[in-house]
Amino acid sequence: MAAMPAATAPTRTHDVAAIRAFNRFYTARIGALRDGLLATSHPLPEARVLFELGHRDGAMDVADLRRTLELDAGYLSRLVSGLDDQGLVRRERSAADARRQRVALTAAGRAAFATLDARSAAEVGALLDGLRDEDRARLLDAMRTVREVLDGAPRPEPFVLRPLRPGDIGWAIHRHGVLYADEYGWDETFEALVAQVLAGFATGHDPRREAGWIAEVGGRPAGCVFCVRRDERTAQLRCLLVEPSARGMGVGARLVEECLRFAHRARYEDIVLWTNDVLADARRVYERAGFAVVDEGPHSSFGHDLVGQTWSRPL
Repeated sequence: MAAMPAATAPTRTHDVAAIRAFNRFYTARIGALRDGLLATSHPLPEARVLFELGHRDGAMDVADLRRTLELDAGYLSRLVSGLDDQGLVRRERSAADARRQRVALTAAGRAAFATLDARSAAEVGALLDGLRDEDRARLLDAMRTVREVLDGAPRPEPFVLRPLRPGDIGWAIHRHGVLYADEYGWDETFEALVAQVLAGFATGHDPRREAGWIAEVGGRPAGCVFCVRRDERTAQLRCLLVEPSARGMGVGARLVEECLRFAHRARYEDIVLWTNDVLADARRVYERAGFAVVDEGPHSSFGHDLVGQTWSRPL
C-alpha cells in the first residue's frame, strides 16, 4: 500500500499541468487578458457584471450577484462602484430590507451590455464557422463534459432514440470493446466478435426486417441495440449496450422495447437473444421485457469461463 502515492503522484502532476496549460490557452483565446474585452473599455470582471445584470429584467440584490459570480464582497463592491461612476449602473436600497443593496443597469449600461453581447455572439459565431461539423460537435461535447464533471450540471434529459448514422457501428464496436474490458476484464476476442456481428449487419442487412438504434443523451451516443434476422420466423436482439453515465435512466429498457416493436412490425413470431449470466443488469432488463431463459451452458470465451444463456419470448 505504501507504494501507491509514489505511483499516482506523477499522474496527478501531469494532470495538474495539463489543466493549467489549458487555462492559459483558453484565457488567451477568448481575450480575457486584454485591457478591454471584445474591443470595449471594459475588462473581463466589469463585463461579467454587465452580462449578469443585462440578463435581468430589473434590479438584483448585490448579495445574489456576489454568489452568482463567486466574487469577494469587497472586490465586487469596487467593481459596482466603478460602473456606477461610469453611469452604467444604479444602486438602491431594497424596499423589503433596507440592509440589502440592489443594483441594476441604467440606459447607458443596457447599451454597453448590448454591445458586449452582440460582439461576443459574433466572435463565438466566427469561431464555430471555422470548424467542421464534426469538430464543432466534439467541442460542444467536451464543454458539456467539463460542466457535468466540475459543476455538477444535470445531464440533459430525456434521452432520445434515433436510427443509425454513418460512424455509429464503429462507435458501437469500440464501446463494447472498452466497456466489457473495463467492467468484466474480457479480452479483445469479444470486441472481435462484436465487430464480426456488426460488420455482417452493415454489409448485408435487409432494412425491412433488420435495424439498429442509437440512444442519445445531450446529443451524445449513450447506448445501442440491433434487431437482426435469425430465420424467417425468429428475430434476434444483439449488441445491447448502455453507457455507465446513462444507466438508471431507462435507456436499456427503451432500446429493448424499440427492438421488440420493430420485430413485431416485421412480422417475426418470436425473438431470441444470447447473453452471459454475469451480465446481471442486462438480464434484469430482458426479464422485465418478458424474455425467459430457454437454454444455458458453460463456455470458455473472451479470456474467462462463463455461462452462456439463450433467452426467448413470443411477439
